[in-house]
Formats: sequence, C-alpha cells, structure tokens
Amino acid sequence: MIGKLKSLGNEFKTFAIRGSVIDMAVGIVIGAAFTKIVNSFVADILMPPLGWIMGKVDFSNLYLTLPVNGKIITYPSLEAAKTAGAVTINYGLFINTCISFAITAFAVFLLIKSINKLRCTVAKQETTEEDAQNKTCPFCFSSIDIRAKKCPFCTSDL
Repeated sequence: MIGKLKSLGNEFKTFAIRGSVIDMAVGIVIGAAFTKIVNSFVADILMPPLGWIMGKVDFSNLYLTLPVNGKIITYPSLEAAKTAGAVTINYGLFINTCISFAITAFAVFLLIKSINKLRCTVAKQETTEEDAQNKTCPFCFSSIDIRAKKCPFCTSDL
C-alpha cells in the first residue's frame, strides 16, 4: 500500500512539473487578469459613452422588479432595489457581460490568428530548409536525402 502511494506521489510530481501543466497554470492566471481588464474596459470606458449616446442610460442600472403579492414596486436604482430585498432581473448587467464576452472572444481570436500565422511561417522555413537537404527520386518521386545514391523507397540507382 505504501509503495503504491509513493508511486502515485512520484507520478503526480512528474505530472505537476511537466511544462504543459505549468503553461496551463500561467495561461489561467493571465486569462483571469485579462478578464478583469476587459470588464473594466466595458464598464468604465465603453458603456458610459454608449449610454450617453442612447440618452444617458446606465446599462448596469437596467433591471426589472418582479411583483410581490401582485404589486410591482419601483425603485430609483438597482442598488436601492437590492437594499430593499426586491427580486430583480438584471438585464443591464447581462448586456455588459455579453459585451465583455464578445470583446474577450475577439481578442482571443486575434491572438490565435497571429499564433497560427507565426506557426505557418516557422513551418514554411522548416520545409524550405528540409527541401535544401532533400531531392526527389526521378523514378518514384519520393523525397530523399540529397547524399543518397540509391532510393530507399523504390531502390533505384540515382
């Protein structure tokens, strides 16, 4: 039993030290920080002018109060409704969250697009270097080392 626990401990240590796990952890931390930046951008920079253009509307303060005993009580703000214990549907906060998601998704799209472009460039360079070290067999058209005297695929003399 103790031997199995030691083996499990060593296996976990190997897993935790592996580069991909550490990279994933760093990505999660950076992602959380990026989410805070995007949320601040939406709430503090994007939404105020948008609300002003739409007639001084504060999206974070848009809500519906659900009726209690058949009566709908109106409150001057969402904060006042929450303080009074009213049940509200906060659709303005939902709009802010959707806009934050759209901005985050677009930023991730741009990041992935640039990474894929970089990968393509690196792959093309590797292919070019490989092509410089290879030649094509005139009989089977396989790619072979430039120093080869005989094709390893069709065994033809070159």
